[in-house]
Amino acid sequence: MLILIIALCATVLILLLSSAAVVIKTRHRNHVMQRPFPAEWETVLQKNMALYRHLPPELRDQLHKDILVFMAEKDFEGCGGLMVTEEMKVTIAGEACLLLLNRKPTFYPNLKSILLYPHPYHAPGYRNVGGGHYAAEASLRAGESWTGGDVVLAWDCVRTESQNGHDGRNVVLHEFAHQLDQEDGRADGAPLLEIHSRYHDWARILNSEYQRLRDDVTHNRHTDIDPYGATNPAEFFAVATESFFENPLQMQSGEPGLYKELKEYYKLDPAAWLS
Repeated sequence: MLILIIALCATVLILLLSSAAVVIKTRHRNHVMQRPFPAEWETVLQKNMALYRHLPPELRDQLHKDILVFMAEKDFEGCGGLMVTEEMKVTIAGEACLLLLNRKPTFYPNLKSILLYPHPYHAPGYRNVGGGHYAAEASLRAGESWTGGDVVLAWDCVRTESQNGHDGRNVVLHEFAHQLDQEDGRADGAPLLEIHSRYHDWARILNSEYQRLRDDVTHNRHTDIDPYGATNPAEFFAVATESFFENPLQMQSGEPGLYKELKEYYKLDPAAWLS
């Protein structure tokens, strides 16, 4: 009985400490959000983030608050001899926080550091050679998202794709969509949804569009979405996120069901920003 009482007391203490930590973090974030948004940061967003220029004023204000928290909580590390600048941090924070707008922001709870290379980098990988065997093979990459708490990015790709804003390619949106997908510990193309009953429609629609993309890629047909999305459901969600924000009118017309599902998930309507 004494052991049971001690165990219950320990559980209650843990819950109280966890609750207190959440309250403290929330208060700190609210305090950070009240800070003035630096004018030089807005200049960076105007210059480097094409999507920022389309945002309605109320979403810009919200984005500024989220960026302030992101910048205060996440570490940036230069790799390959790169010296990380404030411009790099603000650009990446702006793109990453775009995915948090109009939702209760979790600020990527598993993410600790953004590792930044100057150019695409070689990373180890494996190639299926058949018969259950794999061969080690390095590949050139512009970004990665790790469940262990890191996102890796190549700065020149970040800058070029962020400044373009309409080619359907955005490595920051891609890797941070993976972070959202990985919040439940799995990279499976099914991020956490606010309403559990929505998983049925999510699975039905995204799987249908994923299979359609795979079929188009197999038969060498033109696709509006990056063919890389046919790799697996996790990559499809990340690639679809890129297209949703960068080519919203095209997706709304060509894949209306997919656009509607992503619109409900992100609680944003990028097509309306262009009208």
